[in-house]
Amino acid sequence: MSDRYLMTAGSGSTELEVRKSRFIGHVARATTEEEARAVIARISKEHWNASHNCYAWSLGEYPRLQRSGDDGEPSGTAGVPMLEVLRQRDLTDTVLIVTRYFGGTKLGAGGLIRAYSSAATAVIEHVGIAERRQLARFAIIASFEDAGRLENALRAAGDEPDEVAYSEYVAFTMTIDPARQPEFFAWVAEQTSGRATIEHHEAVFAEVRFDPCLATTGLYEE
Repeated sequence: MSDRYLMTAGSGSTELEVRKSRFIGHVARATTEEEARAVIARISKEHWNASHNCYAWSLGEYPRLQRSGDDGEPSGTAGVPMLEVLRQRDLTDTVLIVTRYFGGTKLGAGGLIRAYSSAATAVIEHVGIAERRQLARFAIIASFEDAGRLENALRAAGDEPDEVAYSEYVAFTMTIDPARQPEFFAWVAEQTSGRATIEHHEAVFAEVRFDPCLATTGLYEE
């Protein structure tokens, strides 16, 4: 199982015109083939009078389930170029549809490939890309004596607890990058003079903003 996935950040659409033909790109999330087909059916119903509603999707982990369709365009000129856009960006759980309203001028195979690729690229760039990354979730168990100082130190360091629970002790639920754990645990020990303990380790997935140039930044709320 991979600890990192890229996918569309959401749903949306964009439009471009090529020699009087309208190409409307749509993108949405889907985690199953049934969900992907439902998205395609919905868009096709909305654009029932379009010349073509071509599609491509990429789902799941490696090896990914990938499909494409030309919906009447010459074979290989629409769905395959759209699927290549998904592959180049390593996107999964993403479905693309490009709706074409024919403008009266034939584009030729090369022109169609460029138009469908451009429409797919435009809508992905418009909506953005999210990263789903595996993180470590655990609880810091501290005495009431240490809890106030530890909570202030956590917040000052930018490590906001997911939850703070009070019983005979104080439990801070935290979610961090697994690579930070050794350093973070040592820091907690230093803050509490070794009195705090760590419990309930588990791996969770959370979405983070993805910038292809700057890598990743802060967490989205689930």
